[in-house]
Amino acid sequence: MSTDLERGNGIRTGEQYLGGLRDDRDVWVHGEKVKDVTTHPAMCRGAETLAGFLDRQFDDKHRDIVTYEEDGNTFATSFMIPKSVDDIKKRGASAYEWAKWSNGMFGRTPDYKNASVTAFAASADFLTEGRPEYAENMRNYYEYVRTNDKVLTHTLINPTYNFEQAKQGKSSKEVALQVVKETDSGLVVKGARLLATLGPHSDEIEVFPSSLLTASEDNMPYAFAFTIPTGAPGVRMICRDTYDHQKSNYDAPLSSRYEEMDAVIIFDNVHVPWERVFMYREPLLCNRAFAETHAVVHMMHQVICGKLAKTEFIVGLLCAMAHATGKDKDMGVKGMIAEAMWTAEIVRALRFQGEAEAHEDQWGNYVPLRRPLDTSRNTYPKLYPKLIEMIHMLGSSSLMATPTEADFTNDLSEDVAAYFQTVNLDSEERIALFRLAHDVAVSGFGNRQVLYERFFFGPQNVMASIYYDLYDKDDMMDRVTELLNA
Repeated sequence: MSTDLERGNGIRTGEQYLGGLRDDRDVWVHGEKVKDVTTHPAMCRGAETLAGFLDRQFDDKHRDIVTYEEDGNTFATSFMIPKSVDDIKKRGASAYEWAKWSNGMFGRTPDYKNASVTAFAASADFLTEGRPEYAENMRNYYEYVRTNDKVLTHTLINPTYNFEQAKQGKSSKEVALQVVKETDSGLVVKGARLLATLGPHSDEIEVFPSSLLTASEDNMPYAFAFTIPTGAPGVRMICRDTYDHQKSNYDAPLSSRYEEMDAVIIFDNVHVPWERVFMYREPLLCNRAFAETHAVVHMMHQVICGKLAKTEFIVGLLCAMAHATGKDKDMGVKGMIAEAMWTAEIVRALRFQGEAEAHEDQWGNYVPLRRPLDTSRNTYPKLYPKLIEMIHMLGSSSLMATPTEADFTNDLSEDVAAYFQTVNLDSEERIALFRLAHDVAVSGFGNRQVLYERFFFGPQNVMASIYYDLYDKDDMMDRVTELLNA
């Protein structure tokens, strides 16, 4: 095994994680190069939040849920290869616990990509269709990230240069990430990929296939799967504008804590060692990878647990807003909030069905039932904007007519105390509540959440088409035929 992939001892502290971010990574935001992502105002508090999450793995209150023991060491539960229905339920409980720490507002917690890497390692024999050594590469890499508790991001999509070309399953050599050279020691890649959520805060970048490729010689340079350290030479990140404007937790309760940052990653003749390559020059293998390793199902499982925590939080927010003004006595308001409650219970039921009907796969591992999880990932992009609309309708002008924390300490403090109270909350409590609602539903942070949910797994029409193709329709159609022929 390469010294680059040395084993560790399991879970890390938050400080160990932050120390790992202080390297030579090439990160740009607001037109400037970031010297240290742990101190830069655009992203430091997101890093601190994630560090706090990692510390909770050591807390006795959470330890039994979010970690497991093996060979005398402690590892994150998201790295556990499931061998039973109970293992699937434990992984679900862990994902739900992680999501509750941010109420689903820090969407890209490490357990998401841990689920992917673990699935690929557990079914690594699939990769031998490419080269025999690729399976061993994946197992070694899994042990590396598991035993070192590494935080991963991923980058799946090539920038769109020519839409018609992309629809045909072709890549654009002008912008797409591609292999430009093979050497005895590895591959050299050049181009861009998007969108790396948590990119500046990650230890490693997973560069796996996503878009379907036709099996042509022209597409061979674009067919690959590999990983690379975030600070590797030639890796450069161009970040969007930050949503953390250095406001207090009172004024911006979400964006001050949960800025996970998104970045486009530029690969400028980056050297990828062979031991970090898992697929290459096999377009059809790349197309099959996520489905046949069941990585996509395990990722769906982590996601649905997060959506449940997020929806529960919004239900709580809506109820608190209604109670603040006494609107919780109004039948119309109760009916609207009931719709949000139904969404939470639908997501909960789909999650639990997926876990309860987990089954053994061809690799001897357990996988949640796909259909309910797939149903959730197809419906939630439509349901989440409706939840946000409910906050808009219930909050109305109160979402905008809110002073700041500083207004409690200036010459207007008596006015603020007198005129911003409600029947059930004093002014400070009411303003805090509606500033939270604003951060969820009106702010740049909140609107990014809506966009994130709309396109998280891909365009809705594409996902729906895949769902249709995979759905077991024959029995239902047979029933129609039987009636017509009776």
